[in-house]
Parts: sequence; C-alpha cells; structure tokens
Amino acid sequence: MSIKEFVQKFYKSDALIDSEILKTYLHPEVIIEWNSSKGFIQLDYNAIVELTNELSRAYVRSKVRISHILAEDDLVSVRYSHYVKTIENPREEMLLAHFATIWQIKDDKLYRGYQMSQFS
Repeated sequence: MSIKEFVQKFYKSDALIDSEILKTYLHPEVIIEWNSSKGFIQLDYNAIVELTNELSRAYVRSKVRISHILAEDDLVSVRYSHYVKTIENPREEMLLAHFATIWQIKDDKLYRGYQMSQFS
C-alpha cells in the first residue's frame, strides 16, 4: 500500500472517534503540531488518543470528505472537511471543521502531523 493510500484508509476509518482503531495508525512517537482558531496545540500519542476518546463521547458518527491529497517521498498532504453526527441528534450531519494536514510517515505509521483547521 502506498503512503497516500494509507492516509486515505486512515481518514475513511473510524479512527477519529475510535481510539482502538486510531492506535493502529499512530507511531509511538507521533507528534501533531496544530494551528487552530483557538491557537497552537502540540499533541503527543497520549493526547491524541485522549482527544479521540473525547470525540467518541460526543459523536456517534464521523465522516471525512477529502478534497485534495498529494504524496511525495515520506509526506502526504491532505485537505478535508470533517463531518459528525451528535449523540443528541444522530440523524443530522454537521460540519465540524475544515482541515489541511501534512503527515510524515515513518515505519508505516503516522509520525509527524502539521495541521491547520478552521471551524465552521
């Protein structure tokens, strides 16, 4: 599987709301540097897993719609919109945010992430 296909598979899975699935994609030394509308956040493996656990408590479904994905060497750049369904209203899909992320892949896992987001 190419690194581009690996990243597509990650976003098509339930990894963003299921920490057990997420763990299969993460390198043990993963770091995400995230610039959001709330400022800069740096997340390590444990913080990423905890964020996923928080999302799973609020949302019953998560869907990522990728608009752009490019791969070069050990890097994959992906632009996507993240949609969720809440526990309170599981029939209505709502846009959570737009993201642009550059992933560095190491040992066939997500190793470094550089992410920007804009909440809707």
